[in-house]
Order: sequence, then C-alpha cells, then structure tokens
Amino acid sequence: MTTETNAPLTIDIVSDVVCPWCYVGKKRLEAALRELPEQKVAIFWRPFQLDPTIPKEGIPRRTYLERKFGGPEKIAQLHAPLIEIGKAEGIPFAFDKITRSPNTLDAHRLIRWAHEAGRQSEMVSRLFALYFTEGGDIGNKEVLLKAATEAGLDGALVAQLLATEADLDPVIAEINGAAKMGISGVPTFIFASRFAISGAHPAETLKKAIQQSLTAR
Repeated sequence: MTTETNAPLTIDIVSDVVCPWCYVGKKRLEAALRELPEQKVAIFWRPFQLDPTIPKEGIPRRTYLERKFGGPEKIAQLHAPLIEIGKAEGIPFAFDKITRSPNTLDAHRLIRWAHEAGRQSEMVSRLFALYFTEGGDIGNKEVLLKAATEAGLDGALVAQLLATEADLDPVIAEINGAAKMGISGVPTFIFASRFAISGAHPAETLKKAIQQSLTAR
C-alpha cells in the first residue's frame, strides 16, 4: 500500500480566540507555510476555552484581569512583552481597548460554521483582530454576526443559528476531548493527527515540524 504523498497535510490547531499566543501562533504558522509554498495543507481550528467559568454574558475585563493576575502594574508587565512580539509578527495588540472578557462558546460555534462554509481561516483572523486590535466584545451576538458577514459568511443563516443552541454540544464535546487528550495549553498544533507541539513556536520550528510530519507519513 502506498501513501498519497501529495495529499494535503492536516494541521489541527487547538486554540481560543482570547488567547494572544494563539494569534501569534497563527501568524507564525502562516510564515512557516510561506517557506513551503508547494506544500498543500488542510487546516482545522479546534475549540478550547482558557476560562470556561466566565459567564455567558462575560465580565468586565479589568475585573477579570485583576482577579486573575493582580493589579494594573502586574497586568502591564504581562502585556509589555506580548506587545513587542506582536509588532514583530504584524499584530498591533491594543490590550487597552479590550473592555470585556467574553465567554467564547459562541465564537467557537461561529468558527465551526465558517469551516463548513470554507471560510474558517478568514473567520479566525477576523475574530483575533476584532478582539485584540479593536477591543470588540466577541461574546456579543451582534458583534459576532457582523464579524461573520465581514468574513464572508451568510449573515441571515448565522443570525438564525446564533439565536439557538445549534452545535453547542459538539463544540463543548471537542473542548472536553482536548482535555482528555492532555491538552492544557494553547495553541497546540497537531500534524497529520500524529504529532503535536504546544506553544507559539517560531516559524522555523513549525516549518521543521511540518517537514518531519511529511517524512513520517
């Protein structure tokens, strides 16, 4: 039996849209793939929740950060290196614009529907930019609907789905599945359903992981 060597390499990315390192990881993966222009890939964004205890309506961002990390000085120390890394990756992080920490289940439902529409990468990019550079509340259904149309989804259909609990159970099941697999940090990149690396590694590291995965299949 022979392996289809020019079949696309599957890359599953376990991620949360409120994770700044996931945004960095996305940019670095894109840079790695630019170094491998002949390689076909099939990318699937998989759901994860950094904090599933956040209520459906979200909570004020300042309250959330101070509870989790401490006062303003500590928060500024955490953000400073990310802002510099973001500049290097073309991400103008604007943490000061974020006013709300959202529950991301609806955002993950949107990403799931975007995959079915062939617009998942566009949807993920829009949500990351909306949250981290524009301060959008990506737990708000109206904000999500606007983002969906901007990413090329059918607005009427998304509005109809968001008003229900469509695909909520499968999203939660995927999140729980990631935990059962031992995934506790994101981003986690899974290559060809066999090899996984966790963290926003440099583009060169991701490129090598892709090449090793291709050699092994």
